[in-house]
Amino acid sequence: MKTVGAGLSAAALLLLAGATPAARADTAPEPGNWLMLGVSHGDAPAGAEDGTLLRCDPPGGGHPHAEEACAQLSAADGRITALPAQDALCPMIYAPVTAHAEGMWRDRPVTWTETFPNTCALRARTGALFALDGT
Repeated sequence: MKTVGAGLSAAALLLLAGATPAARADTAPEPGNWLMLGVSHGDAPAGAEDGTLLRCDPPGGGHPHAEEACAQLSAADGRITALPAQDALCPMIYAPVTAHAEGMWRDRPVTWTETFPNTCALRARTGALFALDGT
């Protein structure tokens, strides 16, 4: 009887060992391009609970302008500081906003925070990336 129990235990271990890599592959985080984006008023960064997810493989994740934002990020190789600034006539009203991005781009971690004098300046500098309100 001991031999049968030991044989069943060994078989169960082999089955578990064989299943472990497949189970791990199913639960591993998705590689790819995604950012959690947030904008807060003032100088403090937005909290993660206030963020919007941008996925770029394929574009989506709740961002209202995902395709445009992903195209702009792809052209800048995921570097927010390399996004081309757009010409804009912004009012000279100081109403600071802080933009924050955290995530992965081509399997590289991304963490970025910058404060802008107002929303217009933020949009002029970051394009569709932080156009989170659908306009």
